[in-house]
Amino acid sequence: MLFAVFALLPIVVVAYLSLTAWNGLGAPHWAGLANWRALVHDTEVPHGIRITLLLTVVSWVVQTPLALLLGVWSAGPQRHRAVLSAVFFLPLLLSLAAIALSWQALLDPNFGAPAALANALHIPSPNLIGDPHRALYVVVAVLAWQWVPFHTLIYQGAARQIPTQLYEAAALDGATRVRQFVAVTLPQLRHTVVASSVLMIVGSLTYFETILLLTGGGPGDATEVLPLHMYRTGFVGFDMGYASALALLLVVVGAGLSVLIVRASGFARMDSDREGL
Repeated sequence: MLFAVFALLPIVVVAYLSLTAWNGLGAPHWAGLANWRALVHDTEVPHGIRITLLLTVVSWVVQTPLALLLGVWSAGPQRHRAVLSAVFFLPLLLSLAAIALSWQALLDPNFGAPAALANALHIPSPNLIGDPHRALYVVVAVLAWQWVPFHTLIYQGAARQIPTQLYEAAALDGATRVRQFVAVTLPQLRHTVVASSVLMIVGSLTYFETILLLTGGGPGDATEVLPLHMYRTGFVGFDMGYASALALLLVVVGAGLSVLIVRASGFARMDSDREGL
């Protein structure tokens, strides 16, 4: 019932609105496939999809290893682990707007950390968020700082469920810590890797607030992701019908990637790792 009310029903409403002409006020007017024909000829859509997919892939490549290693480490018995884990998880307590504005101030080319470092080294101050070749990767770094703690928490919980007998048996066979990680920890966490990857990739398709406040889609269109184009179309251009078509396109892409990951990983066919223990 919850899924139907909060997921299926909004999708149905958006699908209907994508077939209408509506400025957000009054009653929508039926427009048929006009919005979808406009979407096919919109030159910003292919660019937005490309930037969105690039952001998704790079975010996964950066966040997954960091979250996995931090999660496995924080599940161990190391000294001061609890204190350091609490520090790692602090970004989860902050609002998206506060994070974006804080990093924008921190990366300011005139008064931020790059300017201070450049002045100390007597070199020109780099404008990281103003460089079209670097801005997207700065966004990736900020998003990683923001979301790695969440996925670390997922890996931490999963790593704590791995039976200690497996590590004891590996140690008796002479396996080193690295070998134990490769031969025991990673196979036991394969379910978690798939689940985290689905959440990460689908979440990457909806990154919006951080990019809006940090770069505004710029410089130029270097960070103009599809959700940002959807926002500007609907809430700046007051074309809710076409914005709904863009939203439905995002739903289709997200659902398609999720199914592809689950199918390719064999997640639906995975048996319990702990069966027989």
